[in-house]
Amino acid sequence: QVQLVESGGGSVQAGGSLRLSCAASGYTYGGTCMGWFRQAPGKEREGVASIYAPIGGTYYADSVKGRFTISQDNAKKTVYLQMNSLKPEDTAMYYCAADKFNRLIGYCTSSSYLQSPYENHYWGQGTQVTVSS
Repeated sequence: QVQLVESGGGSVQAGGSLRLSCAASGYTYGGTCMGWFRQAPGKEREGVASIYAPIGGTYYADSVKGRFTISQDNAKKTVYLQMNSLKPEDTAMYYCAADKFNRLIGYCTSSSYLQSPYENHYWGQGTQVTVSS
């Protein structure tokens, strides 16, 4: 059974930082895309960042580029999202996702992955990030 467990959310003031972690288990980590998505109340789910697990290529949504960094520790089967210069509009529930299928780096590091259907992924339970002004 695939499990993704997020941690690291919390409340910070604008300009602050948080680091989210996602520990994966129940499958062979490292063969596909991993990503972070977020959803704010009343808004659609938004893909934030992705990483091609085999070699670590990354991709970011324009809204977070230059502020967020996705990384991984393959030995720990863990993906991280370092979030700096946080803004109130970053407030959302953040979800870790693992693609259900093996993909190529070109797909994992593109907007296509961040916009891919919900059913293409395994999902964590989410961790709340709240940024106050």
